[in-house]
Amino acid sequence: MPTLFDDQPDPRPDAVIAPGAVWLPGLLDLREQAWLADRFREWAAGPVPARAAEIRGKPMSVRTVCLGWHWRPYAYTRAAVDVNGRPVLPFPDWLVRLGRSAVEAAATVEETASGSTLLRGVVGEGGGEEPSSSGGAGPAPGYAPDAALANYYGGDARMGMHQDRDEVSRAPVVSLSIGDACTFRFGNPDSRNRPYRDLVLESGDAFVFGGASRLAYHGVTAIHPGTAPAGCGLAEGRVNITLRETGLG
Repeated sequence: MPTLFDDQPDPRPDAVIAPGAVWLPGLLDLREQAWLADRFREWAAGPVPARAAEIRGKPMSVRTVCLGWHWRPYAYTRAAVDVNGRPVLPFPDWLVRLGRSAVEAAATVEETASGSTLLRGVVGEGGGEEPSSSGGAGPAPGYAPDAALANYYGGDARMGMHQDRDEVSRAPVVSLSIGDACTFRFGNPDSRNRPYRDLVLESGDAFVFGGASRLAYHGVTAIHPGTAPAGCGLAEGRVNITLRETGLG
C-alpha cells in the first residue's frame, strides 16, 4: 500500500496474518521514520529516561520510554514509580491520529481480503466521533490510544513471547518499526507454542492486532544489524513504538 504521506507503494503486499492481525509493510516513509526517530530521542531525554524494565528481578534486553501511562510489569501508573517517580510525558494528539490511521488501514485490508473484518468492529470503541459513512481508509475516530511504549533494541536484544494483557481495554495494539529489521514471531492466544508465524518487519512497517488476535502471544526473536535504510533516522538498532488503549480513564 502507499505510505501515509507518499504515493510510492511498498513492493511487499499487505497481509492478514490471523483474524484481526494485519501487517502493513512500508506504512511510514523515510521522512516519517526519521521524524519518529527524533521524537524517540526527545522522549528518552525527557523527565523519565529510557530504562530496562525488570521482570522477575531480571532486566529486559530492550530499553523502554513511555508516554501517557508508565508501564512496568504488570501495571500502568501515571508516574514512573520504578524509575524516578516523575510523571511521564503526555500522549500527543498526533500519535492518536497516527494510530487511528493504522487501525483503519488494517481494517480495510482485512475487509478486502475476506469480505468481513474483526478490526472494523473495534474501530468505533472508546468514544469520539462516529466513523464516516463514506467508508474508505480514512482515520478511525473511535480508536483512542492513550499509552505508548517506545522500545529500543540493540543488536543483541530480544523480546520473549508474551501477551499484551495489562490493559483494561481490548482495543487493537498498533506497532511501528524504525531502524534495523527484526524477526517478529506472532502466535496464538492460548500458549507460547505453535502455531506461530515468523515475519521480518522492516523499517517503516506497521503491525496491528485486535479482535480475535488481541491477546495473541508475540515476541522478537532476532534483530538484523546493518539493515536500517539510509535516511530512517537510526544508524543502528531498532525503535518499536506500540500504541495501546489502557481503558484506565
